Amino acid sequence: MTTHGGFEPVFCTIVPPHVLDRLARAEDPALARPARRTLERDAFERTRRRLTTVVGAPAAAPRAGAEPARPQRTVFDARHGTDLPGRAVRREGDEPGRDATVNRAYAGLGATFELFLTAFGRDSVDGGGLPLDATVHYDRDYGNAFWNGEQMVFGDGDGEVFLDFTLPLDVIGHELAHGVTQYTANLTYFGQPGALNESLSDVFGSLVKQYALGQTAAEADWLIGAGLLAPRVTGRALRSMKEPGTAYDDDVLGRDPQPATMDGYVRTGRDNGGVHIDSGIPNHAFYLAATALGGHAWERAGQVWYDVLAGGELKQDALFAEFATLTVKAARARYGDGAEAEAVTKAWERVGVRTL
Repeated sequence: MTTHGGFEPVFCTIVPPHVLDRLARAEDPALARPARRTLERDAFERTRRRLTTVVGAPAAAPRAGAEPARPQRTVFDARHGTDLPGRAVRREGDEPGRDATVNRAYAGLGATFELFLTAFGRDSVDGGGLPLDATVHYDRDYGNAFWNGEQMVFGDGDGEVFLDFTLPLDVIGHELAHGVTQYTANLTYFGQPGALNESLSDVFGSLVKQYALGQTAAEADWLIGAGLLAPRVTGRALRSMKEPGTAYDDDVLGRDPQPATMDGYVRTGRDNGGVHIDSGIPNHAFYLAATALGGHAWERAGQVWYDVLAGGELKQDALFAEFATLTVKAARARYGDGAEAEAVTKAWERVGVRTL
């Protein structure tokens, strides 16, 4: 199932626990209650995932002959319950219905499939045509979206802080990219390897959005979750790859804590060792490499990052320096000692990560 000889049960959310923790302590019950409910639900799902005996995610039926790769999507409706996957409401090839959330989830699954197939030659999350399942309208006022190792799940938000989690395309791409990591490097979800896991999802989530919009690196906003925050929140998104630490600065949410360089590296026992915080460092390195090279970010910088993720050399417990070294190696292997290798090397230097 992976190139690293073992399946690691994962439960990866788009909203970091430190954000929900702060909301849960808010004086306004309209903010605190949904955050506490979301934290409780996340803890339950995380524990259930760890206790479940995992044989492997469901495999797709082999494609017949030279049948071209195409997505196999199913969107389910939890109807504000928590039993997964829920009722199937749109399957592959069905026409759009009246529920905009269902339609966005379906389109987002397709856009993510298209990027990985067209840019990287990867047939779905597992590389072998794995069906893509997503559940919408999960729980009530649920302020998160997650990949549970088998499928994606989206809450509707509380309307006070978070809106519908299918609104930002990069959130959908982010969560599915966790599945790609699961089937390739299977990075340990703690500390620096966990931050790399989160960063890779941000990288490919951003690339999904850029690819769908036809944007160059210079045209992209490099924000993760733009359009997710409700009007009352002072912020643009959950994270910024261009300027980590600037995505939001709100009296309730607090200030975005992501560092852009190793000078601001955060050591913490919370959030699996700060996986959503320190991911800002490799995020910024990718932004620097992609914008230095110009053009479409998925064509060169994205290709290098994908080569490392799927190449078989990235260890499950890789540190930033080890990952950085592999990106330089991959750039040289694919492009030679040219602009690509130079841009990647300088990007890691600027964020304070030494290549080995």
